[in-house]
Amino acid sequence: MSAQDFFLLSVLLAVAGAVAALLLNRYGRVANIVTGVSGFVAALLGLVAGMSVLITGQGFKLMLDAGLPFARLVFNVDQLSAFMVVVICFLTLAVSLYSIKYLDEYLTKNPGVLGCLINLFIASMLLVVTVGNAFYFLIFWEVMTLASYFLVIYEQDKQSLRAGFLYFLVAHAGTALIMLAFLLLYQAAGSFDFDAFRVIKLAPAAASLVFVLAFVGFSAKAGAVPLHFWLPEAHSAAPSNVSSLLSGVMIKTAIYMIIRVCVEFLGAGPWWWGFVVLLIGVISTVLGPIYALTQHDIKRLLAFHSVEYVGIILMGVGAGMLGLALNNPVIGVIGLMAALYHLLNHAVFKGLLFLGAGSAIYRTHTRDMNHLGGLAKLMPWTALVFFIGAVAISAIPPLNGFVSKWFIYQSLFGLGVNGDFMDKVFVPLFAMLLALAGAGTAMCMVKAYGSTFSGLARGQHAREAKEVPTLMLIGKGILAVGTVLFGLGAPLIAPRIATAVSSALRLAPMSVTDGALQVFPGIPAQATLATPIIAVLFVLLLLVPIAIVVITGGAKAGVRVDATPWAAGYKYTPQTFIAPRSFGQPVQTLFQRLLPGKITSREHGHQYGPTPGKYFKRMEYNNQIEDVWERYLMTPVAKAVTWLSQKVQVLQGGNLRVYCLYIIITLVVLLIAIDILNL
Repeated sequence: MSAQDFFLLSVLLAVAGAVAALLLNRYGRVANIVTGVSGFVAALLGLVAGMSVLITGQGFKLMLDAGLPFARLVFNVDQLSAFMVVVICFLTLAVSLYSIKYLDEYLTKNPGVLGCLINLFIASMLLVVTVGNAFYFLIFWEVMTLASYFLVIYEQDKQSLRAGFLYFLVAHAGTALIMLAFLLLYQAAGSFDFDAFRVIKLAPAAASLVFVLAFVGFSAKAGAVPLHFWLPEAHSAAPSNVSSLLSGVMIKTAIYMIIRVCVEFLGAGPWWWGFVVLLIGVISTVLGPIYALTQHDIKRLLAFHSVEYVGIILMGVGAGMLGLALNNPVIGVIGLMAALYHLLNHAVFKGLLFLGAGSAIYRTHTRDMNHLGGLAKLMPWTALVFFIGAVAISAIPPLNGFVSKWFIYQSLFGLGVNGDFMDKVFVPLFAMLLALAGAGTAMCMVKAYGSTFSGLARGQHAREAKEVPTLMLIGKGILAVGTVLFGLGAPLIAPRIATAVSSALRLAPMSVTDGALQVFPGIPAQATLATPIIAVLFVLLLLVPIAIVVITGGAKAGVRVDATPWAAGYKYTPQTFIAPRSFGQPVQTLFQRLLPGKITSREHGHQYGPTPGKYFKRMEYNNQIEDVWERYLMTPVAKAVTWLSQKVQVLQGGNLRVYCLYIIITLVVLLIAIDILNL
């Protein structure tokens, strides 16, 4: 069978699994098994198809007769789209196994409908990254949006409905801008085919307009600042397996399309294109961990880190675009390769973290870290894989988060050395901010892991938790192994991604490896990295304690005494542990302009003190952080739209003849506009 056959079977099986799950809605567990197994097999087939194209370098094009003369249904799987297929399918592989048991939580909530939406969501993402026609792209893009919207609101509570509304609003505003960009490209190319978009040459003003429309439209879907406010709401409201797919791969389809449209279709543009992308990336990178540190909902915390990592990926894209604008293809390819490598790695460890958080929620029925703690003793395997994900997202070697971030640093350093005056001034500053954000990420992971798995349990459900079923562990284990392999395997993975980028840009292949151990950013003299050697050094460090024991003859340094931790003279209780709500308090105080909060309190009972008849009121304080972007950007826009809607409401008079007049006037205006454009 060819790669084309494997790909078609993958999509068809995902769709068939969606239909089957819906038909089996009455048989809850059977529907869950069908959802998971069909998703797993579809992902496995898609993985084979994508890997085949990446290894052989031979893509394929599939044309189907859809009956529309102005738009051909074309699927063009080149190396770049094959890479995205691999990313989507690798995460789907793990999530599908995990879902077989996880979806038992929804046995009373139409599990077949949920399974249908999940498989349709997976199929639509595969179609979005492989379709070769703008008209059908928008159709599949809308299917992906609607499927994910219904998944976000699936719980049907107040939080999920609000999150769904925000997501629906931002997604469709972005889609409107994307449609305008494609219409401008269609006007110049005379076709909706992406192949036609690749060969046209737009006037500078028109190209810049397409860039702005496409970048803003797709970055809204990606969750970049300032259009990020929907992301933590939606990703935390969805079921945890869906959150993994949303943060891991759905938002990455928008990054992929930014590269397709703004880099491949439009070509090397003026320097300010890349600088804008880089600047938005830096802002998102810095603000993501700041917002995350103030969260005590573990899923919202992880969602804000998706904002951060979208920013880091955009920094790579922006660096690559600046390199191409400066006629430096080495920096161009390295920046884009680093962005795609980081895209892959983020899908793996963010998927792992969401599945780990979902496992904790599965057993404790709460997302509030203030009521968790102590789970490492009761759920050791979940704690281990979550720890691996935390180390990976913190970019600690030799795991995968480190190597791709290293490439992004190298692309920035290359710009700082070879760029113009603006690059030499701002790019080193951006690299410093990236390092600062990395420290914030590590601090946030200490909070997430420590509050959830360390210390004593602070809630009844946390005290009664037990390890999750084996299939859920296997799903997380696949991703945990991926964080190791994609880090150690950098000498094998980086060249494939660099070749895919070079092919899309129609450039000669670039070498980024030196043998089977080292990678370098296009120029070996700039820097080299050998993650396998780093891994060996870490293993050798483990021998140091053994050597100490051998040298000392196993003698003990002292007598071990087990005692209750000291708590400043008070009795040690689970509440003595630093609460998640207080962990980020210094950050909120430092950035209070960006993190306005509303403090609420409530009394719940009392506690007697040492004096007879005297007692203390037990008070609980909650500091709810408000997103400043939502307050000053979304809310004014929403109020303006509401005001405008009320003003134009007078046009709706209920008179059919007036409505017909509106239609005629609109038709005349459109005909005049078309005539002017044709001139």
